[in-house]
Amino acid sequence: MNTEPYLEDFKRILKKENLRYTSQRVEILKEIASSNHHLECEDIYFSLREKGVDASLATIYRTMDLLVKHQFVRKLNIGEGRARYENKIDGEHHDHLICTECGNIIEFVENDIEVLQEEIGKKYGFKLTKHIHQLYGICEDCQNETD
Repeated sequence: MNTEPYLEDFKRILKKENLRYTSQRVEILKEIASSNHHLECEDIYFSLREKGVDASLATIYRTMDLLVKHQFVRKLNIGEGRARYENKIDGEHHDHLICTECGNIIEFVENDIEVLQEEIGKKYGFKLTKHIHQLYGICEDCQNETD
């Protein structure tokens, strides 16, 4: 993904937050923006290290919090205090199935759920502006391991 159009927005956000525009922060943004996976901060850390980028884990956590705050990235809490992040730039809406055993995340879109949410919103007088739908369970692979 070409992150150039978003770098100017990122610069403005950093300035607004009184933070410096550094090469490490840019590389963190590029790493998450170029990924189609749900990454933990440690995944980003090791990937950047392999590319020769020296960014501390603390810098990655702080930058990810900033990216979440400004809606570049979505944070998914997958249980046991663990979080994964996914690129939200130009991303299509989807929901998640999250395995509580292995942490595997499956993205899905189910039109019936989307319609039902709108109906529920109308029933209670809400104009829905966004939603986060995460279903937790045990994936097929983990179920087979326990059999």
